[in-house]
Amino acid sequence: MYRLLQEMIQEHCVRKHHSTVAPEDDTFYETVEQCLVVAQCVRQLDPSATASQDQPPVLGLSAQQVLELMPQEQDVWKMKQRLPRELEKHLKKKCFSVLSYYQPEWEDESEGLKNMKLSRLSGLLERERKRAESLKEKSRESASLLQRQTHCYLSELLGCIQILQSLILDHRLKAQKELDRKKIDYFEAKCEIIMQKIRAEMLEIQLDTYTADTISAHKKIREKLETELNAFQLEKQSVECKLSSFEIFGKEFEALAEEYSRLRQEIDTKSWALKEFSQHTD
Repeated sequence: MYRLLQEMIQEHCVRKHHSTVAPEDDTFYETVEQCLVVAQCVRQLDPSATASQDQPPVLGLSAQQVLELMPQEQDVWKMKQRLPRELEKHLKKKCFSVLSYYQPEWEDESEGLKNMKLSRLSGLLERERKRAESLKEKSRESASLLQRQTHCYLSELLGCIQILQSLILDHRLKAQKELDRKKIDYFEAKCEIIMQKIRAEMLEIQLDTYTADTISAHKKIREKLETELNAFQLEKQSVECKLSSFEIFGKEFEALAEEYSRLRQEIDTKSWALKEFSQHTD
């Protein structure tokens, strides 16, 4: 009730600042406000309301002295006569505000229809309160269920990630093995290509070194060496025949042996030169 009276006084102050109010309204609300202030002060000064009966009065005032500040009895009597109507009007206004907030489409309806719906508002609000509590309980249950499901989901997700990591590692090892095999094949092919290039370079060098004129000159030299070799071989055979016939002569045979050794050495030297030349020519 005290809060309702405070609200009525505040609304009157707002109306007075924005528009002109009737003098009797101003007197009524001033009387209500003054009575409220005096009643509150008397309550604070009432010894029965304090913990200690021996507590000194505030500012040296007594409750009787404060009661002397009440408005005139005629104004108080008029205020008491009007107050129930104003309270009823204020309460009805607050109820209509709650009704409009609850169902905005009812705001433009007639006052009689609003009064009829207002009589059922408490039951509607009670059902809404129970429904809100039920929804709140369901929300708590849903939140708990969601938390459990989230925990299960995260656990399953962690297991899936571990499986995926193992699959990736296994695939990577297989892929690395295949990659290494392909690298070996690549390096083998590259090595073969390099060997072929080396052979080609060697052949090119030989072609640049041994021209047609060089090969013709080598053939002539070879023919000459072969002719000389044949001649020395014939000479060797002749000397060997002579040696076999002169072995019986002893020391006289030494000169023939030395000559034979010289011819044999020359034959060996020319044979070696012919062999080396033949290898380079081929």
